Amino acid sequence: MDLTPYLDNLRRDLAATAAPGGAEISRAAELLAGSLEPSARLCLLDALSDAADEITTQLSGAGVEVRLRGRQAEFVVTETQPASAPAPQPPPVDTGGDVSRITLRLPEALKDAVERTAAAEGVSVNAWLVRAVAGAVHTGHTGPPSSHRSGRRITGFAQA
Repeated sequence: MDLTPYLDNLRRDLAATAAPGGAEISRAAELLAGSLEPSARLCLLDALSDAADEITTQLSGAGVEVRLRGRQAEFVVTETQPASAPAPQPPPVDTGGDVSRITLRLPEALKDAVERTAAAEGVSVNAWLVRAVAGAVHTGHTGPPSSHRSGRRITGFAQA
């Protein structure tokens, strides 16, 4: 999705608003529009990302993401699971015995996705995380899919 037409409309609106003030005010508006473009672009991307998150919560079996390629935003729809097949359930967690407390730091977007997913499944975030960790330990899968290290940079694909 090309954001340039939206930014051009904003620039034209600002120029039209400044025009009655004369040449000096119009020049100031032109300079202001140029310096505001990166911020406006980020605001548009935030709005698109929020819209994609909202759409994802309404979809069953699919997710919508906004990806940035250069200066272009693109929507990507991924099928998370066939709508007719129930999600595979990890083995039951033994809730008996001692309980330990840990601190877990998550990126805000991932935290929000975990909260939405847990709410959609009708369980607490803690119960959802315990089940997810138990499932990962049970399958032996402990890292992100197809990630590899190149120097100090980690690349790969993550899906919540």
